[in-house]
Amino acid sequence: MTHVAILIDGEFMKKRLSRRLKRFPDGEAVMGEISRIRSALGSPALYRVFYYTANPLTEKVTNPLDGSVVDFARTGSYRRNRRLITSLERLPDVAVRRGELVSRGWALRPRVADRLMKGNPKRLNAGDLTPQIDQKGVDMRIGLDIASLALKRLVSEIVVVTGDSDIVPALKFARREGLRVHLDLLGGGGRRELRVHADRVIS
Repeated sequence: MTHVAILIDGEFMKKRLSRRLKRFPDGEAVMGEISRIRSALGSPALYRVFYYTANPLTEKVTNPLDGSVVDFARTGSYRRNRRLITSLERLPDVAVRRGELVSRGWALRPRVADRLMKGNPKRLNAGDLTPQIDQKGVDMRIGLDIASLALKRLVSEIVVVTGDSDIVPALKFARREGLRVHLDLLGGGGRRELRVHADRVIS
């Protein structure tokens, strides 16, 4: 029997689904995508869904322009992400893999940076800055899980839901080890170097 593992880059999926649904996705929306993927492959037996994300930030940061404090643990973003992670953790055959979020200070909002680049100087205010947050460790965890699935022969197929070409070495390794590799871009185009190292692009 064919078994498939589905590996989901959580940040990528949240961005794509938010754009499509016009709202932040919940666990039901994520599971709807999983059902669609399995149906596209002929409904193979599911080994496991791996969902890669990071716990939302809980720290506080101070805006350098006016001294105002942002408490991430009290934001709507924190509540939405915490609720999504909790709902996915409770589902059967779903494993949540966590990287980490790191606060790296403040950055100019894109519109402000564009304005300055066009030679339109204007006094900056606190609203012109946004916290700069980076996600670390997710690509590494996806790559390690792909290698483990391939080397242990736990599945015959994998589906990777991502738009990040950093995962290409892991896709190439899986194919060399004999796995069929499917890529789901959730309706996006995707870079050529990502698409050519999959056996099939689902969407």
